[in-house]
Amino acid sequence: MTRKILFLCTGNTARSQMGEFILRKRAGSHFEVYSAGANPKEAVFPPVAEVMKEIGMDLTNARPKGVETFLGKVHFEKVFIVCADADKQCPHIFSAAQRVFWPFEDPAAAVGSRDEILAFCRKVRDQIDRKICEWLKEEGIEVQSIEEASSNS
Repeated sequence: MTRKILFLCTGNTARSQMGEFILRKRAGSHFEVYSAGANPKEAVFPPVAEVMKEIGMDLTNARPKGVETFLGKVHFEKVFIVCADADKQCPHIFSAAQRVFWPFEDPAAAVGSRDEILAFCRKVRDQIDRKICEWLKEEGIEVQSIEEASSNS
């Protein structure tokens, strides 16, 4: 049976989408990976889609989903909560799952020039990637983070 993993944030427009796509690319043969938001927005934050495309992940068809999409339908082994708001809003959902709190800053809240917003999105993307790689290593699944792969090229 494939292990089911959920990344949860507030709007499902940035951090949880990044987590879903990064884990799926890094270890999709080991897990079924999903993401959702406590209060999903209309679309993925465009700069997030742009910085994910830079590392070969196409979010063109990704759409924010609410937690109700999965409640009572999917049993998750782990729920990675990637923002404090979602942790507060969803304290008891998916109670059978192991809850892991990984708070990251919200790329969708970035301000500044286009370049500054993209730089912030890259920073959060790389933080999420590092955290996922650390967790995968704990699980006995060896992978290189984006930064490690870049330095070896």
